[in-house]
Amino acid sequence: MAMSTGEIFVSELLGTMTLLLFGCGVVANVILPKTKGFGGGWLLINFGWGLAVFAGVFVAFKSGGHINPAVTLGIMASGASELGPGVDATVGNAMIYIAGQFVGAFLGAVLAFLTYKRHFDQEAPGAIKLAVFSTGPEVRSYSWNLVTEIVGTFALVFVVLSFANWPGDMGPLAAALLVTGIGASLGGPTGYAINPARDLGPRVAHAVLPIRDKGPSDWGYSWVPIVGPLIGGVLGGLLASVAFS
Repeated sequence: MAMSTGEIFVSELLGTMTLLLFGCGVVANVILPKTKGFGGGWLLINFGWGLAVFAGVFVAFKSGGHINPAVTLGIMASGASELGPGVDATVGNAMIYIAGQFVGAFLGAVLAFLTYKRHFDQEAPGAIKLAVFSTGPEVRSYSWNLVTEIVGTFALVFVVLSFANWPGDMGPLAAALLVTGIGASLGGPTGYAINPARDLGPRVAHAVLPIRDKGPSDWGYSWVPIVGPLIGGVLGGLLASVAFS
């Protein structure tokens, strides 16, 4: 049964909202002052983001659970006939997916902020508060940061598209484990955005929310976690079209 554009939009919005609520939430729990999880470390963040993907894909099951513009474009680049069950792979439908993802990412970040509002009120460097919302490089080099995001998102999309060839059906669990692995293996340089909506939606939320002593939103870097994942997603889709045809 074909989905309406409204159903596609709402499905991806809710799935991506769930992704960012849990994802921003685990980062807040680890790095903001006076939380129960303060100092939990990088692997807790990786694990939390993996579970965030697990939950988000489940919530967006009707539309195929993309929750990431790079995945949507990767599927388009792979030559697939459908973006999701009953959803033709057209440019117009892809734009509906992406619109829902960006709006959902913004809303998820707002919910995470509301959850940790009193901890955002504590004294902490502005860069720490920004890190709850968006990614940033440990060593700032835009060209190499871009390469990192391209490679990480290429790995994500290429492997996700390989799932269709597996006789079993691990569904969201496979995506969750994959993202956990990418974070642990490839996330060190930039914090592994690997999803333009995941970074831009929360960065906009950081810019507009009344966060105490929040500092700048680092717009100078913001293009890297958008452009890199889009390139990586398309490359992953193109290789999948050859490797898995």
